Amino acid sequence: MSAGWFRRRFLTGGPLPAPRPPGPRASPVPYRRPRFLRGSGSSPGTADASRRSDSRPVRSPARGRTLPWNAGYAEIINAEKSEFNEDQAACGKLCIRRYEFGPEEDREWLTLCPEEFLTGHYWALFDGHGGPAAAILAANTLHSCLRRQLEAVVEGMVAAQPPMHLSGRCVCPSDPQFVEEKGIRAEDLVIGALESAFQECDEVIGRELEASGQVGGCTALVAVSLQGKLYVANAGDSRAILVRRDEIRPLSSEFTPETERQRIQHLAFVYPELLADEFTRLEFPRRLKGDDLGQKVLFRDHHMSGWSYKCVEKSDLKYPLIHGHGRQARLLGTLAVSRGLGDHQLRVLDTNIQLKPFLLSIPQVTVLDMDQLELQEEDVVVMATDGLWDVLSNEQVAWLVRSFLPGNREDPHRFSELAQMLIHSTQGKDDSPTGERQVSYDDVSVFVIPLNSQSQGGSGY
Repeated sequence: MSAGWFRRRFLTGGPLPAPRPPGPRASPVPYRRPRFLRGSGSSPGTADASRRSDSRPVRSPARGRTLPWNAGYAEIINAEKSEFNEDQAACGKLCIRRYEFGPEEDREWLTLCPEEFLTGHYWALFDGHGGPAAAILAANTLHSCLRRQLEAVVEGMVAAQPPMHLSGRCVCPSDPQFVEEKGIRAEDLVIGALESAFQECDEVIGRELEASGQVGGCTALVAVSLQGKLYVANAGDSRAILVRRDEIRPLSSEFTPETERQRIQHLAFVYPELLADEFTRLEFPRRLKGDDLGQKVLFRDHHMSGWSYKCVEKSDLKYPLIHGHGRQARLLGTLAVSRGLGDHQLRVLDTNIQLKPFLLSIPQVTVLDMDQLELQEEDVVVMATDGLWDVLSNEQVAWLVRSFLPGNREDPHRFSELAQMLIHSTQGKDDSPTGERQVSYDDVSVFVIPLNSQSQGGSGY
């Protein structure tokens, strides 16, 4: 690793572009905006116009286009952070079919029924990095992966008790007892389907980007409604919260190098070869220098939530596995998130060290039982990429929701209007509803999902 690499990364804070793989390329992933924005007159005319800081329009679906549950959506491109908007969004209806099991003697004993068996709804936000390609692929792929995974377990989802085998046969008569003892519920099958779908989508993105010679990754935040429950799956640093009249409930947790420090350090402990003798897995309060050799300093290892002391050795002077703090924290000096999709080709600059082994594609899933809530008209879930949460807290977003919705009940487009207002509140305008002038220069995408509108339809896949 060269000294120039250290100066570029740790002294200037500049980005680390991933190298493109050599060899012939297939057709690249075409850039485009979410499907429900097309044809609405809200897509950017040119990339150059969207990049000018004085022409960053907040875009929403056309007023005649209804999203599932009459949800609202709005987005804004970054202030010249990159040429394109790296956020992507998707939403629609999930039509889940069921399997039938034929006689054992039939060669094709498992068939897929053409009729719809269960219906759900889906909203997703993808925040790309290293280019928009991974986010575009995720927006086009993840819902299909999820539908397949749900169809594989749908019989168990509707059963009073999930069977050990979808054929209805058990390995032995005691198997149902074990299922009951494990406490396996229908919602556990949905959680498993979401986890498997994220992993499958990650593999698809890896193959597609390698074939087209492109690179990049994305975070993923997904909300799925099924059987009276809302499942929120998150891999990355986007966020979803429930806002009610007297409650603010986080529905996701951000995954960054800092929040997953112990998992990442433990991986480096088990597989030290991943660091290629260039990094130290230990965490210190600051970057150590040669003058610190032999001095007593605070440190943390993978097994520690607290701190202890050690004498600085030469190996401690290597570049830290996790560098920086807060929004500036980077994994191997390169990436600000620790979970997501893609990044299969991403390496630390000037080295052959891969970041992918440290990245998880598996989401954390939170379940909201809507049937247990006495839903009111203003109860909403706000999903947004980190560009919103960088400048607005949960409490500020909740205040905006509670201030806007009660006075706009007759407006059929109020949830998209609210999504737009949330974005305006990140742009440092004089008329910002919060009275503050914080500015987000990142891409920002927002869904506002009204939980009391479950009977509403909307566009589907």
